[in-house]
Amino acid sequence: MTDKRIVIAGGHGQIAQHLTQVLTAHGDRAVSLIRNSDHVDAVTALGALPQVIDLESASVDELADVLAGADAVVFAAGAGPNSGPERKDTVDRAGAVLLADAAEKAGVRRYVLISSFGAGEPVADDLDEGWKAYIRAKTAAEEDVSSRADLDWTVLRPGKLTDEDPTDSVSLTEPPLEPGEVTRADVAAVVARLIDTGSAIGKTLMLTSGSTSIADAVDAVR
Repeated sequence: MTDKRIVIAGGHGQIAQHLTQVLTAHGDRAVSLIRNSDHVDAVTALGALPQVIDLESASVDELADVLAGADAVVFAAGAGPNSGPERKDTVDRAGAVLLADAAEKAGVRRYVLISSFGAGEPVADDLDEGWKAYIRAKTAAEEDVSSRADLDWTVLRPGKLTDEDPTDSVSLTEPPLEPGEVTRADVAAVVARLIDTGSAIGKTLMLTSGSTSIADAVDAVR
């Protein structure tokens, strides 16, 4: 029983739901930040404490109040594949920045930002406009969060996400890493392990499926 209080932005998202289950099983308390009150029952059923708050309209003070007493925050929110460039900026970039501002104000140092393969790299002209907007937003979020001396940050860049069952076998390393897939359940397990061990502070990590157990992979990036 570790009994940490972990606040997850984007608490109804698929990775966040897996993360809630992992944290709850470990004896931690997941606090799910959700925009839609219709999702309260769903996240509660997974073991989370729901907090209805909209990252696109909340103030730093409002969010800091919710974060008070947390041991870590995880940014797992996203505007979604059907959103336009504007919302990718207001959610994927500005939401991550707001969470960082609020974490600093609330005195919560540990911050895990779930980003994406492709972030931090040049964006090819021939890519889909929505994907380009997404990668630019993720890159800007990474740049902001990783510049903060008052946060014990880790940036995690998963490869192509799948809904397969968890494998507990991954490749986890600082860039570069060959592109690949990874299950959302394994991403969640890696995030939980990073928080539990305090590993990879100040590091950007690439994540795909692989041949190393999650425990060993996280221990190797300490």
